[in-house]
Amino acid sequence: MSEFLAMGGYAWYVWPAYAITLLALVMSVLLPIRRHKDLKAQLTVLVRQRDTTDAS
Repeated sequence: MSEFLAMGGYAWYVWPAYAITLLALVMSVLLPIRRHKDLKAQLTVLVRQRDTTDAS
């Protein structure tokens, strides 16, 4: 197992590459979800403002 983790002496290059790749994949999923929620909230505010203005 320790040989696998050492990656034949290249662990200092391999594991950070895996970490960066994992981080990029997670961000490519989470950031659009967060942006969608923010845009949805902004749209809700705009619709309420429009409805309030139209009702006057």
